[in-house]
Formats: sequence, C-alpha cells, structure tokens
Amino acid sequence: MFELVMIGNESVNNLAECRSEERTILDEFYSVQFFLNDKGPTYLFKLRNISSNGPCILVKQDSSVFKELKVGDILDMEYNQPESLGGKLLKTQIASKNSHDRYTGHSIVELSIIDNQNEQKD
Repeated sequence: MFELVMIGNESVNNLAECRSEERTILDEFYSVQFFLNDKGPTYLFKLRNISSNGPCILVKQDSSVFKELKVGDILDMEYNQPESLGGKLLKTQIASKNSHDRYTGHSIVELSIIDNQNEQKD
C-alpha cells in the first residue's frame, strides 16, 4: 500500500549536510519513500523545492503519517531518481514540522540527511 505525500526543501539541524550537498539531493532525486513500522504502509512523497534550507516533504496535517512522524525521529528513507526502479537509502532525521501558508491544511516536514548508508536497492 502506498500513500502519496509531497516533499520539498526546508531547514535542517546541525547534523545536516552543507547547503550545496542538500541542493544536490534535490537535483538528483525526485521522490522519497519510507515506512514507519514493519506492518504499516509505505509512504511515497515527491521532493519539492519550496525552501532554501534543505529537503522536506509536504504532508496533509490530518493524515496518519503526519500524526505519527515526530521531530527527532530517525528513519531509513529511500531517495528515488525519476523513472528509476532503484533508490538510495539515506538515514534521515525529521528536523521539524511547520505549517505553511501557501499550502492550506498541509505542513512542511523538514528532513535532515544524517548518514549515507551507501546502499542501493534494485
């Protein structure tokens, strides 16, 4: 089961990579997917370029994934290239959750990439 969720750029914490490397993530990858527990659905979000601070996802505030994501959570997220079957696993921390005036009913969930696991899924 997949739930489509939007992703974009937002601020990150001290564990994040430098700004130019964060921009490379957005240039290289189109979407990110992850799951919150072994029996739950896989969530798929489009990466968005809506902030100057780093990668983020745009999530409906009344969704189950928004309620379950907590600031400080560290997840293995698979970053996917456009039209690619494989992805790159990156350990990612939820840096913040902020409402956004432009996207009514949505919040920007800021992502901080803290570890490149150097794994590729086929």
